[in-house]
Amino acid sequence: MKRGLRRCSGDYMPPKCPHVQKAPAFGTSKKEEAVGLRPDAVASCDHCMRSLETAEENARRLSGKPLLVLPHPEQCTIRKEHHQACPQCQVMYCSMECRQAALEQYHRVLCLGPSKDDPKHPLNKLQEAWRGMHYHPETSSIMLLAKIVATIKQVEAKDKGWWQNLFSQFCSRTANEDEEIAHKLLGDKFKGQLELLRGLFSAALYDDRVSKWFTPEGFRALFALVGTNGQGVGTSSLSQWVHGCDALDLRAQERDQLDGFIDQLYKDIEKETGEFLNCEGSGLYILQSCCNHSCMPNAETSFPNNNFLLHLTAVADIEPGEEICISYLDCCQRERSRHSRQKILRENYLFTCSCPKCLDQADDPDLTSEDEDEDDDEIDAEGETEEAELEDEMTDV
Repeated sequence: MKRGLRRCSGDYMPPKCPHVQKAPAFGTSKKEEAVGLRPDAVASCDHCMRSLETAEENARRLSGKPLLVLPHPEQCTIRKEHHQACPQCQVMYCSMECRQAALEQYHRVLCLGPSKDDPKHPLNKLQEAWRGMHYHPETSSIMLLAKIVATIKQVEAKDKGWWQNLFSQFCSRTANEDEEIAHKLLGDKFKGQLELLRGLFSAALYDDRVSKWFTPEGFRALFALVGTNGQGVGTSSLSQWVHGCDALDLRAQERDQLDGFIDQLYKDIEKETGEFLNCEGSGLYILQSCCNHSCMPNAETSFPNNNFLLHLTAVADIEPGEEICISYLDCCQRERSRHSRQKILRENYLFTCSCPKCLDQADDPDLTSEDEDEDDDEIDAEGETEEAELEDEMTDV
């Protein structure tokens, strides 16, 4: 388990009162992993991960209805007139501020310039290799590692120590645990694949100042650091639009019409696209990475601003000195049997949970939730629950 985060005695943290961590130490969108692989993939800001599609464009693509018109277009938060491209490599940003922030932190190193479409460029070869081997679910991004190294390469010598100290605040693991994480991310052929990635990574980004990261052991540890601490970031212009529509003060008839339109849109999207709804990214957050897991969490993370701004929100009263815990499981997984939850956590996070819920259920039979679902009625009910949760996911940013 990671070191814990506790509520300071001087801070009042009632339910639904967020702590906002302004930005990840590093973040990357996963659009580069989706190019050519998903028909529903869409670009997001290369810095803050905000969707670059308007809500209407998003709805048209996901529903397969190119002529769809969304009511209340003023609830869309995307302003395409503010979008900016890097003049050298054409990487897109949602604003001049994001473009400048990326340029000052890491983009000078990562900018491909006229080589952006050259398949022989080391960075392009690295991304292509990653697309061909990464293991689902996507819990690590090779470009997140690239941004880490690019930042160290780009910052002035006087700032190097500050950035390196930043990494020490993330948890470290043993060599065996690093191997297990790499195996989980890459599959059974992970050793050969990891060595291939290391070679391409070194060819693209090697720097004497962090030479240890390019050794077999150092690269595996860096890879595992992101795999362990990386926080998935989901952004959606459509979800923001729905959230804005929910807050509108409408007459009863207008509210019924709007709710019916949105409900039908959900059904159309589910039929056409399935569960992939958001732009996806990955980031490293210092405070969030300190939060341990509980099957009965007292806080949750969210991204209500449709970018990489992470909110850590209390979902129960948290007393002074009490540990702040989030759940590494989704709401469906948390309702499964203790044995099923423990199995998921061991396989994905390499620990055995000893939270109060697991301790209370310690004497329960060692059966998976699948073993307990013996009749079709229960299976059908579970399917209906998942459908309802899919709708919740679209409205919950």
